[in-house]
Amino acid sequence: MTLTNATTVIDVSVPARSATGFPLALPGRLSLPDPARGLVLFAHGSGSSRSSPRNRYVAAVLHEAWIGTLLFDLLTEQEAADRMNVFDIGLLADRLEAAVTLVQSLDTTAALPLGLFGASTGAAAALVAAARVPRVAAVVSRGGRPDMAGAALGRVHCPTLLIVGGHDEEVLALNRLALDALGGEKRLAIVPGATHLFEEPGTLEEAARLAAEWFASHFPSA
Repeated sequence: MTLTNATTVIDVSVPARSATGFPLALPGRLSLPDPARGLVLFAHGSGSSRSSPRNRYVAAVLHEAWIGTLLFDLLTEQEAADRMNVFDIGLLADRLEAAVTLVQSLDTTAALPLGLFGASTGAAAALVAAARVPRVAAVVSRGGRPDMAGAALGRVHCPTLLIVGGHDEEVLALNRLALDALGGEKRLAIVPGATHLFEEPGTLEEAARLAAEWFASHFPSA
């Protein structure tokens, strides 16, 4: 399928394994502008999925900046029903690494610079994965819980942008602490008037704009 903005969309399956070692196939959607200047893998938050309307909106803004995206389910429906899995940052980071392995195996995406975009608990998973995968060129967290990445924060050396709503006071405080612990280039961007879900008029648009600019400025030039 090809969208009107010349972005090709392909349904994919991310090969992964369950906590007990059984093989799994996690559904996802790969969207590639032509030409693509990079590829961003999304890590949704707790209780969400690849169909998250907020992540889909951010992805659409990235497409306009000629950046491809992969939105996929970090957990199966059965796994997501167990709240322990939803907050298992190590497991979620493993799934992100599996997605990185997939895109590196595809002819259309193997050579593209990689970025990670995480929301809520997905932000912690993105940072843990970035600490493990040297190829990650940049990370963006939106309303995230980077503090849940723990000791991995100090091992993240790619440029990292933390976007937080100005009215999301508890999460903002946690992001300030995480910012101090992060290695490498880093920035905290506060969106005035926004609460945790960026539901206020214009706030999600601002978060998406900040994310697109961060990835575009930190992906190597074609």
